[in-house]
Amino acid sequence: MSGDDHYLPLVLINILGVAGILVWHVQGSGRPTGRLIVQILFFAGMSLVLYMGGIAPQQPDEVSTEGFAALLSKSARVLWWTHLAWTVIGLIHIYVRLTRKPREAHLILDMAVAIIYLGVALSVMGFVFGMPIATLVTTSGVVAVILGLALQNTLGDVFSGIALTLGKAYAIGDWVQLSDGTAGRVTETNWRSTNLLTGANNIVVLPNSMLARQGLTSLSRPDETHQITLNVRFAAVQRPRLVEEAMRSVLQACTRIVKDPPPAVALKAIDAIAIDVELQFRVASLAMGTSARNEIIDLIHDHCEAGGLYLAMPAESLVCAPATTPGEASAPSAAHGHRAGSAK
Repeated sequence: MSGDDHYLPLVLINILGVAGILVWHVQGSGRPTGRLIVQILFFAGMSLVLYMGGIAPQQPDEVSTEGFAALLSKSARVLWWTHLAWTVIGLIHIYVRLTRKPREAHLILDMAVAIIYLGVALSVMGFVFGMPIATLVTTSGVVAVILGLALQNTLGDVFSGIALTLGKAYAIGDWVQLSDGTAGRVTETNWRSTNLLTGANNIVVLPNSMLARQGLTSLSRPDETHQITLNVRFAAVQRPRLVEEAMRSVLQACTRIVKDPPPAVALKAIDAIAIDVELQFRVASLAMGTSARNEIIDLIHDHCEAGGLYLAMPAESLVCAPATTPGEASAPSAAHGHRAGSAK
């Protein structure tokens, strides 16, 4: 086919390519579906013109090699490759929206977009301008090694973020707790770090590489409910059964805990001084933990006042009295319990 035969298809491809760019911008970012339709229609039209004109976008035009025709040939191929990249990226974005992928999937999307643009750029340089792709790839590899050594910490954060995203260890909005005790709700995850909103209303920024090395406990899976334990010591002068019944009444009276599964009272240990009791209950979410714990402590105080129960002294406050010689008065015992609320 002669250069004159190529002239009209090349003009049409350039017109369609520029018109597609203008219409794409008019659509605006708020209409992703409309943008994708525009991309597909114009890309399909350009591909049809290429096919009907016998023009191969992956090969330089050997006929139109000089003057204005050469400029039209190169610009048409560049526009076709550009529209190809935009169409593929638009399809990926629509797929993510339709499948309702989590918001942190933008890490994978950004990587896919970068790979597509890199592939298109190499294709344009090799197929349109006839540059040696092998040399470019080799040079790019050397540059990549140098950059990798210089930015190894940053790249570690990037790849750790991708691994955490693919592993779906957490999602935006989940409560998580790290092995060092840090706990909070995941508010954002990006290429470099993950942000946690703690119970103290502070934002903790954790590099992804550090997060990947730590043990992570999800407090939002399989559901938002969270189990809390509260240890209470009662003086051993009371019967354990009465203490258990009183604590069950406390848990039943609490309005801020989950009743299904039901809360439990565990008598953990007893000695000459105290009965160790563990209250086990669940709250609807981790954010409710403090208020539920406060209510239960207040109810324990009321039940002790009403039922004549006595709290034991803390174990760390008990000291061993020195041995007394005959005739010396015995030291007061530290084992006596204290009734809740008593100031005597």
